[in-house]
Amino acid sequence: MSAVKPDYTRALDWKHGRVDMSYGSGGRAMAQLISDLFAAEFDNPYLAQGNDGAVLPPANGRLVMSCDSHVVSPLFFAGGDIGCLSVHGTINDVAMMGAQPLYLAASFILEEGFPLADLKRIVESMAKASREAGVPIVTGDTKVVEQGKGDGVFITTTGVGVLREDVTLSGNMARPGDRILLSGAIGDHGMAVLSQREGLTFDAPIVSDTAALHGLVAAMLDSGAALRCLRDPTRGGLATTLNEIAKQSGVGMMLQESAIAVNQPVAAACEFLGLDPLYVANEGKLIAICAPQDAERLLTAMRAHPLGAESSIIGEVVADAHGFVQMTTRLGGRRVVDWLAGEQLPRIC
Repeated sequence: MSAVKPDYTRALDWKHGRVDMSYGSGGRAMAQLISDLFAAEFDNPYLAQGNDGAVLPPANGRLVMSCDSHVVSPLFFAGGDIGCLSVHGTINDVAMMGAQPLYLAASFILEEGFPLADLKRIVESMAKASREAGVPIVTGDTKVVEQGKGDGVFITTTGVGVLREDVTLSGNMARPGDRILLSGAIGDHGMAVLSQREGLTFDAPIVSDTAALHGLVAAMLDSGAALRCLRDPTRGGLATTLNEIAKQSGVGMMLQESAIAVNQPVAAACEFLGLDPLYVANEGKLIAICAPQDAERLLTAMRAHPLGAESSIIGEVVADAHGFVQMTTRLGGRRVVDWLAGEQLPRIC
């Protein structure tokens, strides 16, 4: 992206205009779109360099990089949109490694005919999320495909962060006896998107939990607790994420259903649609696995942060050569929380 604003003869029609193939041609129209929209909204000294890449200052520590593509449908939903989601999602992926996110890159695939008003709304949302998180978008790219060859807009974001010297977190570090913590109620994002997609209404609104979690992670690291692993349970939800960690670490897990919070509207919607909230996506929650002696200290630190106020200890890691994730139900029974054969809710992020 270039922040240099050429002198064009016509202004973009934000109210009625639509993306056409010239916006991806590399010519004057594309330069105007980049200048008047992307560079204007994402404005920062690195983007303002106006080159094919951003020259960044040296980082003091190990670098972490993550990349994520966003294809959520619909593009706008209660509590968010594809714009803020693309920022939060990549920031969180970097943060789950224990790193402080520093910079973002953003790449857009636009479909011919997409309303400029909607594109502007999405970019403004991204810019707001980026500013609030303190993680600037420093470079990017834009391409346009023919009408019918895309679905409005797809966004790919890449994040770079720096890791503290004494921090190493990984999915293969869980050990029997470790405690499993969850930062709040599950299923809000997935059900917010699904209800919007299907035109469903409920007595109480369901709003996405999309949020940047690096501030919460920093507070958790500052607590001094012996953290083994952090994950944000996005696609596949809590159940899939815990199965992934169990497989990586060669352990089992035992959960307590009574400790896993599900907001009542989400629970009711899942029951109505025949869905299990354990498998529904989240975009503003995290799972933490820590040494047993530090679980209460970590829980206190999490609850002191606004994004972790409803945190709880939901189970523990156990020795199990089969790597099963199991759960003690509210009725005192036991069930296996297995992998799903496929995706319960496609295009949820």
